[in-house]
Amino acid sequence: MLPYLGSQSTNSYKKVISMIFMHRFVVFLRGINVGGHIVVKEKLKEAFTSLGFQEVSTYKQSGNVIFKTELANQQVIKAKIETKLHSLLGYEVATFVRTISQLKSILDLDPFKNQDKVGPSYLVTFLANTPVNFQLQLPMTIPKSTAQIISAKGTEVFSVTNGGGEGALPNPFLESKLKMTATTRNLNVIREIVENTSACDI
Repeated sequence: MLPYLGSQSTNSYKKVISMIFMHRFVVFLRGINVGGHIVVKEKLKEAFTSLGFQEVSTYKQSGNVIFKTELANQQVIKAKIETKLHSLLGYEVATFVRTISQLKSILDLDPFKNQDKVGPSYLVTFLANTPVNFQLQLPMTIPKSTAQIISAKGTEVFSVTNGGGEGALPNPFLESKLKMTATTRNLNVIREIVENTSACDI
């Protein structure tokens, strides 16, 4: 029989065990600061912390939130965040939840390996769901531009753009064609998030 350590020691033990089994997630928020809306990072971090999430931080822009939680179900996390943000802000914010492992898989896939390394921007579009029937014939060029959608896998679509505002084209085009919400990030942002979080978890 284990000796009684006192309530304070027991609570500390539980906290340590809880931290060991926590999962780190990255949430990409769609359009949180558009249409005249401005949400400061501090307010966003407070909202996530109020949900019980820990080590909450944003990366480069408030639409990228990193945190730890005991929860493992991504759909449950998504629902909690969307409900909280709607209550806090008064408008809907589409939420895309990914694990660090899922983001690493994108980097390991190296979807742009056959593209020019200098000049173009490489974009990853996160879809709300895996399309049941992906009807776009890839690679394809977005009309009236040089932007190309080159490939897709699961809930991610990969595009190459060439400046002149083309970076804003893949997301609305894909939402229109696939009939679902999406949000897009530069591959460099995804790589930096993975590298930074991996360093923190060493």
